[in-house]
Amino acid sequence: MQKEAVLITGAAGEIGQALVEQLAENDESNLVTLDLQDLPPELSKHSQHIKGSVADKDLVNSLDAEYAFVRIYHLAALLSSRAEHAPALAYEVNVGASLLLLELAARQSQQSGAPVQFIFPSSKAIYGIPNLLTKAANPRPGEDEWNQPATMYGCNKLAVEHLGAYYSRRYLQLAEKKHTRLDFRALRFPGLISAHTLPTGGTSDYGPEMLHAAARGEPYACFVRPDTTIAFMAMPDAVKALLGLAAAPVEALKRNAYNVSCFSLSAEQFRQQVLKSFPKAQITFAPDAKRQGIVDTWPMDIDDSAARRDWGWAPDFDLERCFGEYLVPNIKRRYSH
Repeated sequence: MQKEAVLITGAAGEIGQALVEQLAENDESNLVTLDLQDLPPELSKHSQHIKGSVADKDLVNSLDAEYAFVRIYHLAALLSSRAEHAPALAYEVNVGASLLLLELAARQSQQSGAPVQFIFPSSKAIYGIPNLLTKAANPRPGEDEWNQPATMYGCNKLAVEHLGAYYSRRYLQLAEKKHTRLDFRALRFPGLISAHTLPTGGTSDYGPEMLHAAARGEPYACFVRPDTTIAFMAMPDAVKALLGLAAAPVEALKRNAYNVSCFSLSAEQFRQQVLKSFPKAQITFAPDAKRQGIVDTWPMDIDDSAARRDWGWAPDFDLERCFGEYLVPNIKRRYSH
């Protein structure tokens, strides 16, 4: 007999670890986690952890046989910088694996007669603004504007948004008047900053990389221009957004994919925030043409009014709280030993 469970893929990543920790605090006891890496020991006790690839069809089929998933948090992904160097692998991990899991969720929703919720973290990388003048004239695009991604990662994320919407429509129609459905919900995140895990190759990681280098007393050369401006969010707010979207009543949701944002600042402004707490930090700028080109296609901020209106999204950590209460104290503690 299948065991009811919640699946978290990419659980050993930055978002995954924070989500597992929060769900454990919320007394969610039926967690199944999947990642190529082991979970840290303090988290592994909270889940049945499976070490393997989310793109492994046999492994996904074995999960389908053993568990009845009520919710899937599909966090596993090959991030933007790595995806540019290995586009075929990125497609396999970011799109192919997502399709395997959408099929799993669709089958289980039909077999059980109960909805299966599929929560997917998308990204600001789905935007592709053609030049800096257009970017300056469109500082906070909504969900349906400038959806022409310039990177493999952005193409992958947008593709899965469309696949999820398709599967939701298809299986809602098949269910007719029943409540059986694949319930796909996506969040488009800005750059995420964690105080507890190291950056892992995202193109917006120059921000957290500044902080970690400063706390270690190491010089850091930022790979984008000082004027480069994008939106950021503290990791606790990212987890809050995932849980908030998952908890939203289905009838309140007007779309499958929602923007969420918190604060926007330039790389130089980020540097100044770091210097407030680490005045001896050696942060210089050495823009990398390829990575700069990627960031230049992203908006300076994103309009999250739909999320605020439809399901009450509101971040807890504005710029001051993010640095003063979350990032700096925890990162200082990390390197104080």
